[in-house]
Amino acid sequence: MTRLPRAKKRFGQHFLTDPRILTRIAEGLAITPSDTVIEIGPGRGALTEVLLARAGRVIAIEVDRELVPILRARWADEPRLTVVEGDVLAQDLAALAGGPFLLAGNVPYNITTPILFHGLRRPRAERAVFLVQLEVAQRAAAAPGDEAYGALSVNLQAVATVALLFRVPAGAFAPPPKVESAVIRVTPRPDPVIAPAEEEAYRTMVQGAFGLRRKQLKRVVRTLWSFDARQAGAVIDRAGLDPEARPETLSPAAFASLLRAAGAVQGGGLSQVG
Repeated sequence: MTRLPRAKKRFGQHFLTDPRILTRIAEGLAITPSDTVIEIGPGRGALTEVLLARAGRVIAIEVDRELVPILRARWADEPRLTVVEGDVLAQDLAALAGGPFLLAGNVPYNITTPILFHGLRRPRAERAVFLVQLEVAQRAAAAPGDEAYGALSVNLQAVATVALLFRVPAGAFAPPPKVESAVIRVTPRPDPVIAPAEEEAYRTMVQGAFGLRRKQLKRVVRTLWSFDARQAGAVIDRAGLDPEARPETLSPAAFASLLRAAGAVQGGGLSQVG
């Protein structure tokens, strides 16, 4: 019997072992036999096994070079599984899939946000299910005005619908993490509030705005774009927003209106935060 290596702290490894949770993750992804699923961080292969039972093809990306040969040996006779060694952030997911794909993973908590946004690079997965820290799940799914609502909420929800599916206790992992976890489903919106060319400027603006989350919008606009009071007022009027509103109350669509209004006041084109 192959001796499994211990979990490595540098990779943020906490291996999910509860078969009920593994099944619920696969169910949340709504896999069909014709689907290709890309799995982020298969670890010891617990979720991989569940995905293979449902999908037509699984591509597992594993950064731990000790685990890669174990995974390949375990499924040496399974042509529907491809194990890719490397950092998921360095992978072109759509190119790996070679067509439409789904995305799943028990995401390392130390790089959760970069992975979430990497998973939304175009062309996007048809849907994705991630196991993340509960706090991140709550922020990702939060609505405007909620205590957890912030830059992550806005930037994800501008291009996708986020649903918190269920919580996962620490005891479902080996070793157990020090925090509670949750599973979220991320589904690209058919009607994103921003165009592809606007995404980078939008994310920068939203990050800057939430750095000033307690300030009123008129102060936020003046600070982000180095506008004077008249220009800031023109931006807010053009966007149809309340100058006394605060970033934590604005919807993703309101932020998109703000970005476009700032670009118009700057003289046309795509607005850039100064």
